[in-house]
Amino acid sequence: MALKKDEQKISIQSMIDENKQRKSGHMFIEKLMPILLLLTAIVSVLTTLGIVFTLIFETFMFFDRVSIVEFLTAKSWYPFSQEGSYGIMPLISGTLRVSLIAVIVAVPIGLASAIYLSEYASDKTRRLIKPILEVLAGIPTIVYGFFALTFVTPILREIVPGLEIFNALSPGIVIGIMITPMIASLSEDAMSAVPNSMREGALALGATKFEVTMKVILPAALSGIVASIVLAISRAIGETMIVAVAGGSTPNLDWSVTGSIQTMTAYIVQVSTGDAGYGTTIYYSIYAVGMTLFLFTLVMNMLAQYISRRFREEY
Repeated sequence: MALKKDEQKISIQSMIDENKQRKSGHMFIEKLMPILLLLTAIVSVLTTLGIVFTLIFETFMFFDRVSIVEFLTAKSWYPFSQEGSYGIMPLISGTLRVSLIAVIVAVPIGLASAIYLSEYASDKTRRLIKPILEVLAGIPTIVYGFFALTFVTPILREIVPGLEIFNALSPGIVIGIMITPMIASLSEDAMSAVPNSMREGALALGATKFEVTMKVILPAALSGIVASIVLAISRAIGETMIVAVAGGSTPNLDWSVTGSIQTMTAYIVQVSTGDAGYGTTIYYSIYAVGMTLFLFTLVMNMLAQYISRRFREEY
């Protein structure tokens, strides 16, 4: 009996020792993980600050050589001419033209898709269509660019008289196709978050399915829908390869969609490919253009966050 008790004590003691070792290992992981996560967050913040400070520093280098008044008010952008003209307005005009066309294409299609997926599609149809829509967002933008140049532009030239090979219309339409999944997916998520009790209550009062969608669901999900549209516009403003391939490289301060244009991102691509030497005014101009683009996208993202917070419905 005494021998059995001793063996039992030894086994219990060994179990206690194993449990302590296991707990010590878990405690080490518990202490280590917050440190690793903090370091990851710090790296992200430092990377963002590094990008911003680089843009600011190099932009000031540009404004040491070019007047900020000329940059903001001049109506021509010819950095490669002998005298050089650095008015940002033609690049902003090209960017806004393409973005406006993209929004006109993407918003109706994206919202219609979101309404169908949220309110009319069966679960089986939703599981089939939504992943297909989201695949569009994963296509490389260079593929979209050549699609715009070699497929969309020839079709448009048969329809629109005077349309040049490089134009604002074709890349604008293709960018609209590219950002449609963002609007559709985020808007569908916002509408699906509306409680079914609101749908059932409206139907019980005699409203039709379409009336429920338009007068109950859309107003309830408005903050998410508007935020998705604003984020999509920000994505369109920052698009690079589609406009670089299919838009051309002619900065014009007008609102024509049939001629060659140049956007802010397309200019950055042009200079970055080696058209300007390091330390030249043209070289520093890409940072000034990049800072302008950064401010555009920053304002759009802040607007989206404000709309989401200001008009969010709590259920």
